[in-house]
Amino acid sequence: MKSPGWAVVVGAAAIFVYCPAFSRAQQPSPPPPQAPAAAETPVPAKPPKEKYSHIQDFLVIGTVFDPKGYAFPGVELRIRKSNEKKYRWDSYTNSRGEFAVRVPRGSDYEMVIRAKGFMDQTRALDAKTGMGEARIVFRMEPAAGEKK
Repeated sequence: MKSPGWAVVVGAAAIFVYCPAFSRAQQPSPPPPQAPAAAETPVPAKPPKEKYSHIQDFLVIGTVFDPKGYAFPGVELRIRKSNEKKYRWDSYTNSRGEFAVRVPRGSDYEMVIRAKGFMDQTRALDAKTGMGEARIVFRMEPAAGEKK
């Protein structure tokens, strides 16, 4: 049995006409009330965060040699401020025994280098001076009881 198509159309029209939820959805909503401009308090804008520039950094450059005078790759170096216990900068020497580390100017630093089977060596660094870099050379010495 076929249902008449006009009954479906009339039923849908009745729902839209008599149901208030569907009729309100068709009407545009009124614009929200706006507060007067004088009542608004201006929010202070945050100053833009400045990017960190390495122009003012102190550069520590150096080379580490073994007891025979050859380049010593893989030596660990650690740098900390003199008045702190925690090391803030860690690095290793490259395949040619060289290293370069940037630290902020204006402080005194302590640099410790260590390699397995060799004595640790410590150097004080003064980054307060007008010089922008320090060049350091280390010659590792075998630890006590090690073969030369």
